[in-house]
Amino acid sequence: MEINFKNKKVLITGAAGGIGSAITERVIKHGGNVVAVDTSKEHLEHLKRRISSVEIVHADLTDWDAVQKSIRPLLPIDMLVNCAGYVDVQPLGDVTQEAFQKTFDVNVKGMFAITQVIVDDLLKTNRTGSIVNISSQAAQAGLLYHTVYCASKGAVDAFTRALALELGPKGIRVNAVNPTVVMTAMGRKAWDDPVRREAIFEKIPLRRFAEVEDVVNAVIFLLSDKAAMIHGHCLPVDGGFLSA
Repeated sequence: MEINFKNKKVLITGAAGGIGSAITERVIKHGGNVVAVDTSKEHLEHLKRRISSVEIVHADLTDWDAVQKSIRPLLPIDMLVNCAGYVDVQPLGDVTQEAFQKTFDVNVKGMFAITQVIVDDLLKTNRTGSIVNISSQAAQAGLLYHTVYCASKGAVDAFTRALALELGPKGIRVNAVNPTVVMTAMGRKAWDDPVRREAIFEKIPLRRFAEVEDVVNAVIFLLSDKAAMIHGHCLPVDGGFLSA
């Protein structure tokens, strides 16, 4: 399947992390231009050293006004991947207001703020576009000690569906990808307990966790014109976890 992002400018949040970095590399491989947004200046600079053509933006995704201000000079943007994410694994009784706030600020608030800027520009200039939000199987199934994370990813799915209804008539497609456990640094942090890890592993019919490339393949497909009739969909990349 030939996918071509030539002359397309793609903004990717969380672009310096495991999944975001891999999406960045693949978009560029398919001819696209990438604006990489991340909260880690160090990781962004490392990404720039590896991929000289990428345009990097150091931004605090939890600051609505600041992140919008940092994005506006980069317009127009044709496509968006909301990949930035945060997880803090705790039993409900141990959840702090700070942990709750940071989870929702990164996973939901930052997604809203950046999407708003890009969509406003697409609508004003009467251009079509494609948006892919990175959600999680946690949006559709409860995970032990993930109450805040599950709630935030449920919001991502709801946002995806509602925005698809709003933007479909304008030719702007909106979808989400919902992976199972992916062995990135964040994935290892969330599932370092062997008892919990084995419990979820046993619920995956394919008997493996997702590789980064499994997620990237789904994102690239949904972002591209090959998915021209796929809209408002939250696609599990979970090895069958949600089929049980």
